[in-house]
Amino acid sequence: MSTRDVTDATFESDVLKSEKTIMVDFWAPWCGPCRAVSPILDQIATENSDKIDIVKINVDDNPETAMKYQITSIPAMKVFKGGEVVKTVIGAKPKPALEADLAEFLA
Repeated sequence: MSTRDVTDATFESDVLKSEKTIMVDFWAPWCGPCRAVSPILDQIATENSDKIDIVKINVDDNPETAMKYQITSIPAMKVFKGGEVVKTVIGAKPKPALEADLAEFLA
C-alpha cells in the first residue's frame, strides 16, 4: 500500500483519530524537492505498511491544515501518534536519511 491523499476535510478522521502512527507529507505540485521525495515516501509506506501510514496533503488546496501546523517550508513531514505531532522532518532527504529519522516508528 502506498501513500494516499488527505484534505482539510478528512484530516481529523484520517490522521488525528487514527489508531496507527501516521506520517503526513505537506507538499505542493510546484515544489521540486516535494516531487523528488514522493517516490521515496511511497517505498517507505509500502515496506512498513504494518507500522506506519504515510499520507500527503497539498498545502495549496488545504491551507487550513497547513496554517494550523505552521508549515512555512516544504516538503515538511510530521509524524502523528494519538492525534499529537511526535516528530517533524523538514526537507527532501534520501531514503536512508528518512529511514533513520523514522527509525523509532519503523522498529
